[in-house]
Amino acid sequence: MIRIKRLSSTDADFNERLDSLLAFEAAQDEAVEQTVAAILADVKARGDVAVLEYTRRFDGLSVASMAELEISQGELQQALSGLPSAQRQALEAAADRVRSYHQRQTLQSWHYEDAGEATRGTMLGQKVTPLDRVGLYVPGGKASYPSSVLMNAIPARVAGVRELVMVVPTPAGEHNPLVLAAAALAGVDRVFTIGGAQAVAALAYGTPSVPRVDKIVGPGNAYVAAAKRRVFGVVGIDMVAGPSEILVICDGQTDPDWVAMDLFSQAEHDELAQSILVSPHAEYIEQVAAALEKLLPTMPRQQVIRSALENRGALILVRDLDEACQIANRIAPEHLELSLADADAWVDKIHHAGAIFIGPFSSESLGDYCAGPNHVLPTSGSARFSSPLGVYDFQKRTSLIRVSQTGAKTLGRIAATLAYGEGLQAHAKSAEYRVDS
Repeated sequence: MIRIKRLSSTDADFNERLDSLLAFEAAQDEAVEQTVAAILADVKARGDVAVLEYTRRFDGLSVASMAELEISQGELQQALSGLPSAQRQALEAAADRVRSYHQRQTLQSWHYEDAGEATRGTMLGQKVTPLDRVGLYVPGGKASYPSSVLMNAIPARVAGVRELVMVVPTPAGEHNPLVLAAAALAGVDRVFTIGGAQAVAALAYGTPSVPRVDKIVGPGNAYVAAAKRRVFGVVGIDMVAGPSEILVICDGQTDPDWVAMDLFSQAEHDELAQSILVSPHAEYIEQVAAALEKLLPTMPRQQVIRSALENRGALILVRDLDEACQIANRIAPEHLELSLADADAWVDKIHHAGAIFIGPFSSESLGDYCAGPNHVLPTSGSARFSSPLGVYDFQKRTSLIRVSQTGAKTLGRIAATLAYGEGLQAHAKSAEYRVDS
C-alpha cells in the first residue's frame, strides 16, 4: 500500500502539516558543498588537467586529452541521420513547436525623444543585445534528456546567442544518440562529454579547451546545483532548481487513472519529487488513491515513484475550488494542472505557478516535450517571484541616454540639487559644468 499523506483543509493542524510537506532546503548537504568548493577551486587552478582527472574518477573514462571528450559536428549530424524515422520526426516536431513559441518572446530595442521644450533633443532608450556565449548543462547517467537540449538551446538561438557550448556526462563513455541529435537540431556549436561540478567550473572559468561562457543554464544533480550557485556572479545562471513538482486541482470529473498517471509523471523523476492532488470531493480522492495502487505495479520506476509519493506527495481535501486555488497559490508549484470541466474560468484565480495546464486533456507531459513553452520552470515556491526560462534569459538590456545641450541645463540643475543632498560633490559639479557651459 502507498503511504501517501492525506490532508484536509478543515483539520486544526492543516497549516502546520502543509508547511511540513512543502519544506525543502536546497542546500542541505554540507559534504556536497565542501566537495563542490574543492572541485571548483581545482579546475580554476589546473584547468584541463583537473577536468580530465575528475572525468576519469567520476565517469570512468580513460582519456588522455580533452580532444577525446569533444564531439564533432560530424558526429552530431550522424546521430541525427541515424535516428529511426519516428524518433527523428518527433524530435523535429518538438523543436519546431518550441522554436515557434519562443520566437514570440524576443525583446526589441526602443528609444524616444524627450517631448518637453526644456529637454528638447534628449534621447532615451533601451538597447537589447544577446549574450555572446552560453553553456548548456544536460543531465546524463541515470537518464538522458534530449528535451532539455531543445528547451535550453532553442531559446538561446532565437535570442541570437553567438555560441552554444554543451556539456553532458557520459558515464562509461555511453553516448545517447537522441541527445546528440537534439544538439544537432538545435544548433549547438560545441559538445563536451563532461559533467558534474567540474563541467560547471570549466564553463565558468574557462580552460585551454573549454571556452568561458557568460551564462550557464540547465538542470543537474545536487553537485551541479551547488556548483551553479557558487559560480553565480562569475557567470550568470538560469536558476538553482529543486526537485520536480506537480499539483493537480480536480473537480472529480477527470478519469482517476489520468490523474494518477499525471502524479506519477513527476514522481518518477526522483525520490524528492512532489506530487499533490487537491480536490473538494472526498470520494474522488479515494478513487485516485485506488488508481495509484492499481497502476504503480505497471511502472518500471515504481520504487522511485513510491518513495516520492510517500516522502513528499499528498492528497488534499478542500472545501471548494476557490480554496483549492488559494492553496495552489500558497504552494506556487512548478506544474499546475487545472483538471476541471470549466478550467478557463479558473485561470485568473492562479497567481503563482511555473506553468498552468488548462483542462483535463492538457497533461503536464505534453509541456515537458512538445507543447512549445519552456519546461525549465521555477521550483520550491520560487514561482512567486520568478519565471520560466525564455528568450529574455539570453538577452540583456542596455540603457541609452543622449542628453542635448538644452537638456543638460535642465537636468543638470535637478541632478546637482540631489547630489548635494547626498553629499556627493563631484556628482553635483559634473552636472553643473554642463549647466554653465
